[in-house]
Amino acid sequence: MHIEPGYISQAKLAFANTSALGVLAFYARDLIAHPTNILRTLLAAVFFSLFMQSFHMSVGPSELHFVGAMAIYLTLGFIPTLFGFALGLLLQGMLFEPTDLVHLAVNSLSLILPLVTVHYTIGRKLSDALNSRRVNWLNIVKLDALYYAGVTTMVGFWLLVGEVATPFTAWATFASSYLVLVAVEPLFTYSLVKLLKRHEGKPLVDTCFAVKSLKLAD
Repeated sequence: MHIEPGYISQAKLAFANTSALGVLAFYARDLIAHPTNILRTLLAAVFFSLFMQSFHMSVGPSELHFVGAMAIYLTLGFIPTLFGFALGLLLQGMLFEPTDLVHLAVNSLSLILPLVTVHYTIGRKLSDALNSRRVNWLNIVKLDALYYAGVTTMVGFWLLVGEVATPFTAWATFASSYLVLVAVEPLFTYSLVKLLKRHEGKPLVDTCFAVKSLKLAD
């Protein structure tokens, strides 16, 4: 989902920087209001960076990554995931790919805006009468499908407004590669939630993760 340097003009980069800062500033109060969110944001950034580095390959005009997005979202929460994506991209750029820092805001928006869409549609509807989120295999697949559809659409948007002409077929090849994640990541997510639920009640798990409100459905 990375947009390589040289694709976006300086004026559009300035717009992306302003937009990314605006989104993060809007949710900053929710981050500060709950101290555990700061810890979980750091965990989200670390996990995200590790996931991204564990598997990535060039596909068409961008890259296919193992993101682990819904695993992070369901186990750490919306706000930590939102800020964790941006911080994780910053860490990744500083430690592994300094050239990616040029498009830090662009790549952050490609992950953050689909997350906001997922959270305010399917994500918040994963609840029962007791306001506990009920998770099963099918709704994890739906979350992943909606999220990665959003990510690939955002990449398509940046390529469309970019300075380098990109054939539609090149973007379509990239977008179709994310079907692999929609097939694989739900298994990882469900297994992780199940593992953490098994250790629910332990102080470390309850402090670091937001699984207490999750309910696993068969």
